[in-house]
Amino acid sequence: MLYFRLTPPPGPAWMPQRYTHDVLVIGSGAAGLSVAIQVADRARVAVICKGELGDGSTSWAQGGIAAVLDDEDTIDSHVADTLRAGAGLCHEDMVRFTVEHSRESIQWLVDLGVGFTKLLTPGSENEFHLTMEGGHSHRRIIHAADATGRAVSDTLIEQARRHASIELFERHIAVNLITTAGRCRGAYVLNKDSASVDLFSARFVVLATGGASKAYLYTTNLDTATGDGIAMAWRAGCRVANMEFNQFHPTCLYHPSAKSFLISEAVRGEGGVLLLPNGERFMPRFHPQAELAPRDIVARAIDHEMKRLGIDCVYLDISHKGEDFVRSHFPTIYSRCLELGLDMARAPLPVVPAAHYTCGGVMIDRAGQTDLPGLYAVGETSFTGLHGANRLASNSLLECFVFARAAAQHILAQGEKIAISAGLPDWDASQVTDSDEDVVISHNWDELRRFMWDYVGIVRTTKRLQRALSRAHLLKQEIAEYYSNYRITSDLVELRNLALVAELIIRSALGRHESRGLHYTLDHPGLAAEAGDSVLTPG
Repeated sequence: MLYFRLTPPPGPAWMPQRYTHDVLVIGSGAAGLSVAIQVADRARVAVICKGELGDGSTSWAQGGIAAVLDDEDTIDSHVADTLRAGAGLCHEDMVRFTVEHSRESIQWLVDLGVGFTKLLTPGSENEFHLTMEGGHSHRRIIHAADATGRAVSDTLIEQARRHASIELFERHIAVNLITTAGRCRGAYVLNKDSASVDLFSARFVVLATGGASKAYLYTTNLDTATGDGIAMAWRAGCRVANMEFNQFHPTCLYHPSAKSFLISEAVRGEGGVLLLPNGERFMPRFHPQAELAPRDIVARAIDHEMKRLGIDCVYLDISHKGEDFVRSHFPTIYSRCLELGLDMARAPLPVVPAAHYTCGGVMIDRAGQTDLPGLYAVGETSFTGLHGANRLASNSLLECFVFARAAAQHILAQGEKIAISAGLPDWDASQVTDSDEDVVISHNWDELRRFMWDYVGIVRTTKRLQRALSRAHLLKQEIAEYYSNYRITSDLVELRNLALVAELIIRSALGRHESRGLHYTLDHPGLAAEAGDSVLTPG
């Protein structure tokens, strides 16, 4: 049994608070809440959430979770599909570990009450409906209509709220990790309502903050995807790997009123085809699997056609399947498009590629441990070796649950052998003042995302990357000066993190002298003789 220490009652809103828990989870999506729930019977847990619960990327995941659930499917087949999509950079042992634990991960979610879609055919009402997605050789995507993430998120939030040992801190953003004697001891956390920087000490800290796709001007991600966990881990001395592999989802809705609205991979999996403005289908020219090719190939093909023809978008058409099919399979997407004046059951949808997923991240082992004792990373924040140079569709949520379980088991196995540190220093804000130049933050944020999109996007060159790196260095200097002199805000914390992660992406891209998976450069269009990870070490 882990040792419980009660959190002190809050003081005045303007006074920094000190909290003590067994486990501090930074992030409240699928990965973070899964860890919290699985340790909470034996530990006191704090969960840090940047906004409101349910606001993160998990809630917006449409397609589903890849898992070997059908008798005609096999672990070997799922492993092979993942390795193929990963373009030679997947770690096969980690891929197999993940896939082998896929069924039990889904069963855990079913037991919690996630309402996955069932088959409607007579006699099969208790079987789950599985869809096909790009890069998969079998139907193995379990889903809850086209809003799987929302179903999973709502269930996990309900479970977390019920548990007496889990404290949920909404509208809090972690600033920096606290390390002493070579171990992570907690974190400094900004309370966005009181503006105080509070101290959270814990035996174990879990980073589950998601990816960094907000580094790009066009993204399917929410504003919270600013690479916070990756940046904090780097500053604490942890290695990162494969940061150059940024997945661009091929089909983000192109509409002035649709901010970051994703058109699920499952639309193509169920027969949707990509068209040019003249109605010509083009994907068969690029890959034998056409629209079901891996995402990097589809995104690059769309980017190529848009540049070749000088067009703003291409079109995704599933209207040939009929209104009943479209409405029953994609109710959320159908409804949202109707709100925007687009009827996908009768006409093609305008789509463009957008930054979607960070395949690299903080290096961890099979138990979710980073280089820093006491610090774990799970989900999109981490680098497990599962995704390689390109993530296979719907493997991301699976990774969250498999490694959340592994990290939770490892934490519980150590129990009270790890002491909670006393005497950690409070956040020092004695030398800073309030800023009257917040316009600098918004300007730098915009500049960063624009040069990342222009120079470090779907197609790259060495010259563009070098230009981006010089701008990233200048921005980091400006941000560091601002950070040193003014009281921090959530915008400043996120900008500081995003600038650091952008630099890591650029450095990784410059170091890869080949085109592999999601990293495509005109200066090195072929594959290198040997495949290897891009590992960056602080210092």
